[in-house]
Amino acid sequence: MVADSRDLLAIERTREFKGNYHVLGGLISPMDGVGPETLMIQSLIKRLDPEVVQEVILALTPSVEGDTTSLYLARLLRPFCKVTRIAYGLPMGSELEFADEITLARALEGRRTFE
Repeated sequence: MVADSRDLLAIERTREFKGNYHVLGGLISPMDGVGPETLMIQSLIKRLDPEVVQEVILALTPSVEGDTTSLYLARLLRPFCKVTRIAYGLPMGSELEFADEITLARALEGRRTFE
């Protein structure tokens, strides 16, 4: 699941995702008057056939709005299927000393075992 079509195109460029997309049409932002009812959430729920959909991957911007939307959707969708989110971290080629605390904290939270 992505917020808008530009995000969909960015994921497509990786050639790593082999599933279906759902475009929300934005992120929850009460300060901007955007609530869940203005997003394409009901059409998503109609698409969730538990026999077909095993997982929904939330690929939303790492921001207050993205986190708010992710939390809302995770609670809403858990009864239907597994809900995951993409990992957050440091971009390739960046230096740790220039990373902000939140990015570093998220990178540590999203760590995984070497294979």
